[in-house]
Amino acid sequence: MKLTILGGGGFRVPLVYGALLGDRAEGRVTDVVLHDLDDSRLYAVARVLAEQAAGVPDAPTVTATTDLDEALRGADFIFSAIRVGGLEGRAADERVALAEGVLGQETVGAGGIAYGLRTVPVATDIARRVARLAPEAWLINFTNPAGLVTEAMARHLGDRVIGICDSPVGLGRRIARVLGADPKEAWIDYVGLNHLGWVRGLRVAGRDELPRLLADPDLLGSFEEGKLFGVDWLQSLGAIPNEYLHYYYFNREAVRAYQQAEKTRGAFLREQQAHFYEEMRHPGAAALTAWDRTRAEREATYMSENRETAGAGERDADDLSGGYEKVALALMRAIARDERTTLILNVRNQGTLSVLDTDAVIEVPCLVDANGAHPVAVDPLPGHATGLVCAVKAVEREVLAAAESGSRATAVKAFALHPLVDSVNVARRLVEGYTEAHPGLAYLKR
Repeated sequence: MKLTILGGGGFRVPLVYGALLGDRAEGRVTDVVLHDLDDSRLYAVARVLAEQAAGVPDAPTVTATTDLDEALRGADFIFSAIRVGGLEGRAADERVALAEGVLGQETVGAGGIAYGLRTVPVATDIARRVARLAPEAWLINFTNPAGLVTEAMARHLGDRVIGICDSPVGLGRRIARVLGADPKEAWIDYVGLNHLGWVRGLRVAGRDELPRLLADPDLLGSFEEGKLFGVDWLQSLGAIPNEYLHYYYFNREAVRAYQQAEKTRGAFLREQQAHFYEEMRHPGAAALTAWDRTRAEREATYMSENRETAGAGERDADDLSGGYEKVALALMRAIARDERTTLILNVRNQGTLSVLDTDAVIEVPCLVDANGAHPVAVDPLPGHATGLVCAVKAVEREVLAAAESGSRATAVKAFALHPLVDSVNVARRLVEGYTEAHPGLAYLKR
C-alpha cells in the first residue's frame, strides 16, 4: 500500500514511520511519500527515516516531493499533518491573543480560531484535489484544529476523511492504568469535540470502574488529570475531562501563566526545531540521535505552564511516548485489512449527539472496519458539557463560513462568540491583529 504524508517535513513524521517499521503483516504499507513545501525539511526528515530503517528488512521505501498532485496520485491512505504558516504563525497566534488578554493556544480560543481561519482554505483545496486525484483513498487528518479541519474536508470527502487525536487515547490509558486495568480490554465512554471531551465511564468486563476512581481521592490525585484539575473538581464533575479543558476551567490562571512565561509554546518550538533542522544541514550529524533528543525535550515541556499553575509537577515518564502514530496505524489496519476495532475518532455526528446536526464532526468511540469509522451511540451530555460543546461548535461553523465567504464580519463573529473571548471589541482587535500578522488571512475582506 502507498501512504502519502502531507506535512512530510514535519518533526513528528518519524513517529509514524517508526510505527510502520514494526508492521510485518500482509497488506502493510510498502511505499511512503513525503510531501512538503520546504525541501530542506523534507531532506532532514528523510535522513531520520533512513537511519530508522537501517537494518530493517523490507522497510517501506521513502520518496519525497514538493509536488502535491504527484504525492496524491495512487495513494491508498493520506495522512495530513500540515501546519499552515509554520511555527512562526503559531507564535504570532499566541502573541496577538495574549496582548489582548485572551488565550492564544493553537486549538483553543482565539489562537485556535486564527489557526483555523488560516488552515481551512488550504485543507479545503487539498480535499478537492484528493477527491479528483485519489477518490478511493482514505484521508486521516491530524492537522489542527483537528475537528474543525476534518469537518471542512468532510464537505468534499464525506466519511472518507477521519480525524485523529492522541489526547483521548492517552487519557483512557492513564485512567485504565491507575485502576489496574489493561487499556486494551477497557471500553472508554468518551464524548465531545476535539480537545473538548470527557471520559464518563471506563468499563472492564462490563463493569464501570470510573465511580471507584472518583470515590478514592488518593487514586484520583495520582495521575496527570487529577494533578492538573484537582480532586475536588473532578469529583464535582463526575467525569474526567480532556486535558485541554484546563484552558476553560482555569482560563484566567492559564492566560496569566502564558503571559508571564519567558516564551510561548510556539516560540519555544520554533527555536527548538529551527536548531534541529539547522543541525540536519550538516551531513555528518547523527540524524536519529538529534531527533530523539529534541523530541524528548518537546514532550517533557508539553503544557508545562498549565501544570505549573496547578502545581502538577513533571509529566510521568509513561506519558512521554506520544500515541497518535499508533492510532493512525490501527485505523489504517482496520480499514485495509477489515480488522475490526474500536477507536476514539473525529467523525461526522450522524445523529450520535442529538444536540448537534448530522454533519457536525464530533469525537467519540467508533467501530472501524473496511467501510470506515462508525460512531457508537452515546448517552446525552450533561448540561454543563452541552453548553460548551454547542457554543464551540457554533464558533467552528462561523470559522467555516468566514473561510468560505472571506467575510471579515463573520470572522469577528467567530471570535466574539467563543466562550474565552469576552468582548466584541476584543474580537475586532483580534481580527485586525491577525490579519496584520498573517499574509494568509488577506482573503478576509473589510
